[in-house]
Parts: sequence; structure tokens; C-alpha cells
Amino acid sequence: MATGVAPAPLPHVKVRGGGIGFTKSVDFAKVLSVPGALRTASSRGRALVVWSSSTESDTMELEPASEGSPLLVPRQKYCESIHQTRRRKTRTVMVGNVALGSDHPMRIQTMTTSDTKDVAKTVEEVMRIADKGADFVRITVQGKKEADACFEIKNTLVQKNYNIPLVADIHFAPTVALRVAECFDKIRVNPGNFADRRAQFEKLEYTEDDYEKELEHIEKVKTLFILLLLLQSARTYHVSSYLHAAVISFQVFSPLVEKCKKYGRAMRIGTNHGSLSDRIMSYYGDSPRGMVESALEFARICRNLDFHNFVFSMKASNPVVMVQAYRLLVAEMYNLGWDYPLHLGVTEAGEGEDGRMKSAIGIGTLLMDGLGDTIRVSLTEPPEEEIDPCRRLANLGTQAANLQIGVVPFEEKHRRYFDFQRRSGQLPLQKEG
Repeated sequence: MATGVAPAPLPHVKVRGGGIGFTKSVDFAKVLSVPGALRTASSRGRALVVWSSSTESDTMELEPASEGSPLLVPRQKYCESIHQTRRRKTRTVMVGNVALGSDHPMRIQTMTTSDTKDVAKTVEEVMRIADKGADFVRITVQGKKEADACFEIKNTLVQKNYNIPLVADIHFAPTVALRVAECFDKIRVNPGNFADRRAQFEKLEYTEDDYEKELEHIEKVKTLFILLLLLQSARTYHVSSYLHAAVISFQVFSPLVEKCKKYGRAMRIGTNHGSLSDRIMSYYGDSPRGMVESALEFARICRNLDFHNFVFSMKASNPVVMVQAYRLLVAEMYNLGWDYPLHLGVTEAGEGEDGRMKSAIGIGTLLMDGLGDTIRVSLTEPPEEEIDPCRRLANLGTQAANLQIGVVPFEEKHRRYFDFQRRSGQLPLQKEG
């Protein structure tokens, strides 16, 4: 079985130090001939370890596409096992006094629907939610008046002996996020509209080479000063526009990261399928890949500033897109060696049976993958009504992981689906009449 070096030339593949390097993302690489010393005794016993230029990890793995296949494909691991439910191991993120991660129970949460400026009504709603057993409550914070009200909400709840962690939902308002980080336990930011504006469907042309060059630049950026120098040295409109967006992201987002570090706050980097920026939309389109890349940009800023108390979410109103985005994100985190927890949810799920079924399809699928550390079932109903379906899903996911529910691995014994040959046969005799 071939599991060695790739002969030149292969598109986007280069031999480097005895391994294979990818010049850009590839779907597969077929090895035509391999030195004997590099061959394996078992066709699936070992996978080829290669160097990948597209990730921060030093290695990634290729494996045979099937038993006895000469086709090597990247090992895209998106869960611990595709045959059993095994909960993905994550770090612990502290949200107030509640621990979130794989070493802790599945956390459930919901979101208030009252006007945040109405302190009394919001406090009453949070108390009802807490009495139902939620672990977190998210409150939308649109502007300065709402941010000021958050201090009153927090203080009133403490006086009433309600210490449930509160999460601020922020869109378009970095200064509001800085303000509310002083009183709430967690800040949710949307990479699509926190630093970049939400997509106006303005067409920005990026060639693949331009985009790759700018990503390489951004990876090396440690300070705003270096970013500005890069901006000044940009020679084309497209390079300049992309670097300008990177400058804005760094300049706007990094103060919030520093403040969360100072106050011990948590953060959720929550991408929404319906609110990607023009920059992401122009290159990746309205796709799961665009959602993942949008979140990874913000995560790298957090990591560069040595802030790790954050979680990811990849929400979409279409459960299929949502599942694809989460699996792709986790596959990237496996390649990068990251272990951040996941918040699961389907946006705008609806109400009644339809809303519950839609959430069960998306969230339930990922829970069976062993993914997810906190969940919210989004319904157009009073927020306390979300707790019961949320708890049911959390219990099912926890039970499946504890029992490691699964199926026997499938092994194809009859078809050689990697080696296509024309079928032979005899046609019926043709006779007149």
C-alpha cells in the first residue's frame, strides 16, 4: 500500500524533507510509486504524516481512502469516533462561577426577550429562567443605555440572591462591549459585524494568491504598529483593502480581549451564517468555510494576546449548514491542536413542534458526534419554554456519551469502489417478433 512521498508533478503538492507539503488546500493526492522502505505492511495500519502549509500544526495525516486503495486523502477528523458517541475533550472555560467544558455537565442556556432598558422586567425574566434550571442567561445589549441598565440588572439580581452568570449579546458596538464587560460574566461577539461591517454584498475581488499572502501577513502580526507598516507598504488595492480590514479587526477587538483578561470574563466567538462580512463573503461566499475562517481570525487574535477563556459557535437557521460548519470547525481545531468548547444552537428555529424538531436535527446530530458543551434551543416562545427541550437534548447527548452508543464499523467486502471497470455481460438474443 502506498503511503510515502508523492512524485512530481502533482498540483498543489510539493516534496519537502521526506514529507509532502501542500501549497494550497487539496481534496486528495494519489501516490503512483513509493520507495520500498516507505511502504507499510498493513494497508490501513499507518497513515502518512505530512507537513501542511495551510494550518498552524506541524503535521497532518493522510490515509488510504479505503481498504487497499492507492488514493490518499487528508484525515479529516471532526469527532472522536464516527462509530461511537465519545465526548470531545476540551479545556475548561469559566463563565462566572460556572465551569464549562468536557469535564463538566452539559450546560443549558436561553436568552431574554424583554427590553434590556426595562430593568424590572428583565430581572423578573432572568429570575424565571434561573428557577427553571438554566445555567446561563444571555441578554442583548444594543447601545449605551442598555449597557448602563446591565449594571442595575446585575446588582438587583445579586441583591435577590440570584448569581446566575449573565452573557452580553453584542452586535456592531465595540464600545458597548467594553462597558458591559465590567459587569457581565461573558461577552458574545459576532465576527461578521463586530469589527467589519455586516455584508452589504459589495463585490471585493481577491485572487487566491492575494488572499493567501494576506493571511500569512496577519498570522505574523503581533502589534498594530506592524499591521500599519504592512498597510503602508501595500502596493495593490486588494492587498490594501484586506490589510485595512485586518487593522480594524485588531484595533477594535484587542481592547475587548484585554478587558476580558483583566476582569476574568469569558467570551463566545459566535459566527452567524446570515451575517458574514463583505471581506469573508467575497472570498469564501456564504458558506460553512467562510463561517469557520471568520471565527478563526478572531480566535488567533485572542491567542496572540494569551487569552484562552473563550468558546466557539457556528449558528445557522439551516440545520444542514450548521452541522457542516461545526464539523469543519472541529476538524480545523484538531489540525491546529486547539481544544476550545462549543456552544451549539440553530438560529431562528421557530415555535412549537417545528422549532423543536429543527433544533433536535441540528443539535442532536452534533451531540451524537460527541460535540457540544453548552446548548440553546432557540424558539419564538417565552424564554423559559426553551429550557425543557434544551434539557432533554442535553440528557440524551450525555447518556449517549456515557454509554458510548454506536454501531459496528462498516467494512466493504463486496465492492471495489476505488477501482472502476466496465461490467461484462451477455445481452438477450434479439429476435424478430
